[in-house]
Amino acid sequence: MNQDIDQAATNDLDLFHAAKRGNYDAFEQIVRRYHERVYRLAFGMMKSQSDAEEVVQDTFLNAWKSLDGFRGDAKPATWIYRIAANAALMRLRGKQRKPTLSFEEVPNGASLSGEVELLGPPTAWSREPLEKLLTSELGQIIDAAVDLLPEKYRLVLLLRDVEGLSNEEVASTVGLTVPTVKSRLHRSRMFVRERIEEYFRKQ
Repeated sequence: MNQDIDQAATNDLDLFHAAKRGNYDAFEQIVRRYHERVYRLAFGMMKSQSDAEEVVQDTFLNAWKSLDGFRGDAKPATWIYRIAANAALMRLRGKQRKPTLSFEEVPNGASLSGEVELLGPPTAWSREPLEKLLTSELGQIIDAAVDLLPEKYRLVLLLRDVEGLSNEEVASTVGLTVPTVKSRLHRSRMFVRERIEEYFRKQ
């Protein structure tokens, strides 16, 4: 029998452990807490509201089925993002999307040492309302550039610069090493920054 959950006071880890013990009220609270973040990542990957909603459904269905495997050694958010990322990638592969760009080479031969910032701190362009940055048109340029990124690069960029995960958390989420995450993040930012610079050159 489910025990009552103090939704305001219960932290994520406690909720996950309660859900793992079969407390569905706890799991419903997890869904409420993470729904917006999962949808944001799903939409960033799918670029379709209906597809994003399906990814959200897949994510929480798979999370419920996989709760026995949650050990608590990873942050609850990282665990959910990992399931969401896999759900999005599975649906994209099922749709057999056309190839986007080849990132075998860094744009313009840029060095991979250090990190590239987009319009200030890496998260600024993604977290602030676009009207406060420059124009809605520039926001469309950024969105279009992100959409052109190969899926594995777009996923890293969204997790790091939109969802605000650390490099270590992104690496854990997508099953990569931290240096590989930094490399993909650098290339993705370089590509988006180049599209922004093209925008300004045409003004």
